[in-house]
Amino acid sequence: MRQLTPEGQQIINQLAQKYNFSPDAVFSLLQSVINGNGSMAQFNHPEFGGSGQWMRGGMIMLGDMFNNNLKNSVGGLCQELSNLIANQPDLIQTGNFQSQNQGSQQQGNYSGNQQQQNGSGANGPVSLFVPPPAGSSGNWWPAGLQFPTSTGAQNNVRYAYFANIQRLAIEANGHVTLYDTLDHQIGGFSQQQSGGSSITFTSQYGVVDVNNLPVISIDNVPVQSSSQPDQTFYSANNAVNTQSSSQEADIFAAIEKLAGLKDKGILTENEYNAKKSELLGRL
Repeated sequence: MRQLTPEGQQIINQLAQKYNFSPDAVFSLLQSVINGNGSMAQFNHPEFGGSGQWMRGGMIMLGDMFNNNLKNSVGGLCQELSNLIANQPDLIQTGNFQSQNQGSQQQGNYSGNQQQQNGSGANGPVSLFVPPPAGSSGNWWPAGLQFPTSTGAQNNVRYAYFANIQRLAIEANGHVTLYDTLDHQIGGFSQQQSGGSSITFTSQYGVVDVNNLPVISIDNVPVQSSSQPDQTFYSANNAVNTQSSSQEADIFAAIEKLAGLKDKGILTENEYNAKKSELLGRL
């Protein structure tokens, strides 16, 4: 996690005082807005009523859905943080998770001390975060992976996909995991907000959980594993899913035909129900 500059910490403290939240809550929301490219945020913090979502333009959903005062405070804070990072270099990422929405950047217009609140000083924008050490690229993914095919972030999780070398880096909970993508031709990523917030991607084998990929390293420490996912699993699993979907469609079509025969008086109600139960039992 990047470290705030003294000026950045001062801005966070001022926003916390303005909206009556703790600096920790404001900083947590700042990370969520950054991960949403300044146009959206998905967050989970007790001071915000638990989990929630904000999108620039006025859309906000909170776990405490009937607390309008809290909605106004969180919405106003998100908008100010969005305006704030618009003045910051290298905070807006390219690429997206499925639910990420990119939009035009807006100039901050804060009340109070203008130079401090909009992140600008006499010599230009005030940097929120301490810059990376000299000689460092500033990239969060493992060293040696310089040119990702796509990057994106959502809900405090971000990814970088390197198609040419079949690698996928994911940062979650402060740890960076590097995966081998095998022969997957990845077309998109998404994050489930339930069931452990697992990350999935789509490839020629359908929807695949990232946890099914071999792990290369965690926080740059190599991981040795004797068991690697068998690639035939994906093709076989995809074939089974396709066959299952086709069978379900045939069963439902047969039930519709039976219903038509019952309506015409060809089948009695009991005969229809018995046959329907038999067909549903095959699902």
